[in-house]
Amino acid sequence: MSSILKTLSKNEDKIRGDGHTVKESFVTRTNRFLATSSTEIWRSTISWRIALAVFMTILAVQAGILNVTLREFENKELMQLQEIGRSAIVPLIDQTVGTSLQSPIDLQSANRLLSTTKVNGLNVYSANLDLLASYGEPMALMVLDQDSLSETFRSVDGGSYEVIFRSNDLRRPYVIAARMDSAHVQSAVMNYVKQTILIMLLMSAFVTSVLMLALGHWLLEPILFLRKSLIEATKNPENPDIKPSPFDKKDEIGGAIILAQDLIFQNAENLNRMKSTAEDKIHKLAYYDTLTALPNRIMFLQSLSENMQQNEQGVTPRHAIVVVDLDHFKDINDSMGHNVGDAILRSVGKRLRASLPESAMVSRTGEDEFAVTMPLGSHLLGSRELGERVMDVLRAEPFRVFNEQFQVRASIGVATFPDDGIEPDTVMKNADIALNRAKEEGRDSIKEYSEDFDRAVQARFQMLRDLRDAMENDELAMHYQPQLNLKTGQVIGAEALIRWFKPDNSKEGFQFISPGEFIPVAEQSGLIVPIGEWVMMRACKDAVKWRDEHDHDIRIAVNVSAMQFSGSDLVAYTQKVLTETGLDPSKLELEVTESVFMDDIEHTIETLNRLHSIGVELAIDDFGTGYSSLSYLRQFPIDRLKIDQSFIRNALENPDDAAIARTIVNLGHSLSLYVIAEGVETVEHEKFLIEHNCDEVQGFRYSRPVPMDDFVKFLADYNGDISSFSQDS
Repeated sequence: MSSILKTLSKNEDKIRGDGHTVKESFVTRTNRFLATSSTEIWRSTISWRIALAVFMTILAVQAGILNVTLREFENKELMQLQEIGRSAIVPLIDQTVGTSLQSPIDLQSANRLLSTTKVNGLNVYSANLDLLASYGEPMALMVLDQDSLSETFRSVDGGSYEVIFRSNDLRRPYVIAARMDSAHVQSAVMNYVKQTILIMLLMSAFVTSVLMLALGHWLLEPILFLRKSLIEATKNPENPDIKPSPFDKKDEIGGAIILAQDLIFQNAENLNRMKSTAEDKIHKLAYYDTLTALPNRIMFLQSLSENMQQNEQGVTPRHAIVVVDLDHFKDINDSMGHNVGDAILRSVGKRLRASLPESAMVSRTGEDEFAVTMPLGSHLLGSRELGERVMDVLRAEPFRVFNEQFQVRASIGVATFPDDGIEPDTVMKNADIALNRAKEEGRDSIKEYSEDFDRAVQARFQMLRDLRDAMENDELAMHYQPQLNLKTGQVIGAEALIRWFKPDNSKEGFQFISPGEFIPVAEQSGLIVPIGEWVMMRACKDAVKWRDEHDHDIRIAVNVSAMQFSGSDLVAYTQKVLTETGLDPSKLELEVTESVFMDDIEHTIETLNRLHSIGVELAIDDFGTGYSSLSYLRQFPIDRLKIDQSFIRNALENPDDAAIARTIVNLGHSLSLYVIAEGVETVEHEKFLIEHNCDEVQGFRYSRPVPMDDFVKFLADYNGDISSFSQDS
């Protein structure tokens, strides 16, 4: 042990990892560790397992040896007893006896022998094995022939031992069988066993202790040290508190410990490196856009917050905030693929970054949205000026991607800090509001934020809240406008139109909200889907009611929004309504604007075919105002074209509108479709449509949209003569 400590004391006293010299003496720390380890050895489970295994092994070996030597010891004791008996018998043999038929031992000598020695019985035989005399206790061993001369006999309890002395043993011409007391042999054997077992235990304990000390010093202590190092490394893998190894690195275990510690410190170094790399990557993922490598919205807002702090002079710098949205970028993705779209986005980011001053921060804040901020000063006098610079950068030249040129246009919203908000989120929100206004007013333009925009947004949100309340409180109502056959004058249907009379404290008790105001809000919020489903269910129920109760079996026309058509299972819901209400499918007409058809032609054709297959009639509403392709129009299973009221209203004054109306009628008839005109307000409108063979009409000339009861009354009062309507109906 002292030699080991001397060797260890020569090693450098340093801790791996931080390189600082340890103030405590290396030998002192080593002594403390070894003392602690010696205590821990005997607490170790593996130490006790080794000790028990060694102890039991030594004990088993010694037990085997005892089993062999015990027989030898017993035989030795019996041989001694046999020699004692022979020595006592031989002097008593009288050599003067002249006949072989007479015992050479007289009775007196035999009794003295039996009483003073361990001999308890004798059988004397002649050389021919004839029994001459018997003395003392009877014998169990009988001498019958030469083969029996080598036999011995010991009683079951071990108290007697019988043996045969041959002529060679006695050196006399006689054979004597002697029975001797052997009780002391059993006692001697037991004493021998006890002594041997005691020696075995002491020897096993001694050898085990010596072996454990050796194993503990050369094996267990290093293992425990290594285990403690691993535990420390597990507790704090990035900065493990590991003591230097006190063991000789030249032996196998000491060298293994050094290698293990090197691996622990390498692992800690790798973990710290990986952690640093991961933190950098997480930071980039959290604060930068992966496609353009520009700061993202989070980073942009954080930078805004930092830039908006007061400077050393206590002045808050003014900043321009510009939000850019690429117009119709979705069309590029859909038509050219996302690879082209991604390339354009990268090019936009690079061009903005390269074209604007270093003081400007360019960020990608959405899928096709960018944001720019720049301090206002001598180089930039106003926020709109920055917006115009951005617009000029984008318009400067087309973007070239994969040998294709793309002219990118953008809508831009502009806000100013602190004029339009003192918080980054507020300024960004106001810039977004201005951007939305630019998109609403035709795109490819710049809009500066105005408080009026914010009020409009707040009004829109308030209307959305009120509209939700109206649905929950059953404030929405249905009105119906009759549709007539222009040739027969017969009422052939009615268009279901939703109305909202919002309760208030006015004289009337309500405020009428125009569909032109709340329908766009419902479409933008997605609320149009439940509203549209409610309209279809209510209209079909009313149609069944006026059929069953008033005997008016006419068609009901229901408008279907784009979101209903593309974002919900319109076919399944229509089938559900028809099943629940019992309305004949042919009495339900769904009106869809042609712009809905153009979003997804394949889905459009599939949905229209499924609706037509259940018997529902289909009409294109506001025909002529959209961008329909006649090649697609042939594939649609539609029944009716509906001329937009703007063409009818201006047909008498505007030749172009009149030409469009005539063309739609001719187009519909050429495709075997019915044509219905809405917005018929005067007799002149009616005459124009009759002249050009229009099939059906609706409008204020015949009736305004009216509630259910008024519509039923209209049906009851109408005499079927279309000319009976007055000029000012």
